[in-house]
Amino acid sequence: MLHRVVVVAWCAVLLAGCAAPTRAGTAPTAASPAPPSMQARWWEWAAAEPVETNPVADRTGEHCARNQPSDVWFLAGTFGGQAQRRCTVPLGMRIVAPAINRVSGNADDCRTYMADAAGAIQLDGVQVSLERIEHESITFVAGPGNPVTDTSGKTRGEACGLWARIDPPSAGEHKVRIHGKSGTFELDVTYTLVVAAATKSAA
Repeated sequence: MLHRVVVVAWCAVLLAGCAAPTRAGTAPTAASPAPPSMQARWWEWAAAEPVETNPVADRTGEHCARNQPSDVWFLAGTFGGQAQRRCTVPLGMRIVAPAINRVSGNADDCRTYMADAAGAIQLDGVQVSLERIEHESITFVAGPGNPVTDTSGKTRGEACGLWARIDPPSAGEHKVRIHGKSGTFELDVTYTLVVAAATKSAA
């Protein structure tokens, strides 16, 4: 992460599709909405908090556990520059992090951004493979006073980036280094992740 973003406020999206024919006398079944993409989930997490407790603005990692979902653990970059963070992570959590990413109201911004994007993520000194997402339409809800979007409420944008999905680390201490660059923007973050084994309850 993270270039400061340009987003557009959500107004409405019309989805068109085809429905299977229904039998006479039966009501059509409403289709279940598609689950949000990992990019959308990450942006909603990153934009949930005001600057004082925001995980992107955090320099030490003291706020890294705020608003984490139950099935994955998100890591963040910075608004540019370096950070050293220490974070306690529950055992069994997959780690998801962008080396560099962006969301914008214009898909062309993503194309320009990704043309010059480069990044790397290491776990304990070993390079992690990155998924390159050129652009994807997403919606997410941003919290009031957040420094990521500078707006609140339902937000729509084109998201892109270089993403890592790391299998759950073993119990103990691990180092994750995140480095990303696009144009003149550059970030370098080192996380010390303390993966905590589950505690046994008293008999």
